[in-house]
Amino acid sequence: MSEAGFDLAEIDRLLSTTRAVRRRLDLSRPVPRELLLDCIRLSQQAPTGTNAQHWRWVVVDEPDQRRRLAELYARGIPLLEESAKSARDAQTKTVYDHARDFASRIGEVPVLVVPCLEGRLPPDAPSVVVTTYYGSIYQAVWSFQLALRSRGLGSLFTTMHLAFEDEAREVLGLPPDVVQTAMLPVAWTVGTDFRPARRPPPETITHWNRWQG
Repeated sequence: MSEAGFDLAEIDRLLSTTRAVRRRLDLSRPVPRELLLDCIRLSQQAPTGTNAQHWRWVVVDEPDQRRRLAELYARGIPLLEESAKSARDAQTKTVYDHARDFASRIGEVPVLVVPCLEGRLPPDAPSVVVTTYYGSIYQAVWSFQLALRSRGLGSLFTTMHLAFEDEAREVLGLPPDVVQTAMLPVAWTVGTDFRPARRPPPETITHWNRWQG
């Protein structure tokens, strides 16, 4: 138990085993809307730049809508195949292979969640504004994914449909000033025994006070 009163073993297990789930999603079991709203409610507690709270969520559970988004996503498969050619190691290559396979069946996933931001940035926005803007949603997205995992659901952070952003906007009926930031397939997982991924020791990627190398 930590000084803050948390069971560290369970918190660490949640943080270290919340995987990008592609192959172990249950495509046949519906996900209740109430459960998704619970997870979105938790995500609203995430920090947001300047307290803007301009997160918006489009939850797609209607089969035809999912199919139309899946068709756009699948059009990005050549992009995945091109990226796979430059994979730096076997683990990365496997990730690309799984991503390509998953792209062909993403429309079968019970729910596709599209986190959005209300209010579009100008094209010449400085990096500090861009970082604050996207930082305001991505912290909430990760909280949403952790909440899903703790309830037996799996998810995957994807952005490939954004290569066809305008067409996806039409499918979703989004106003011009609403910006899509990702798409998360969500489903119950087949089993819950996920393990930590292989990562380098933190000492090898950490610099103290100044960049050294």
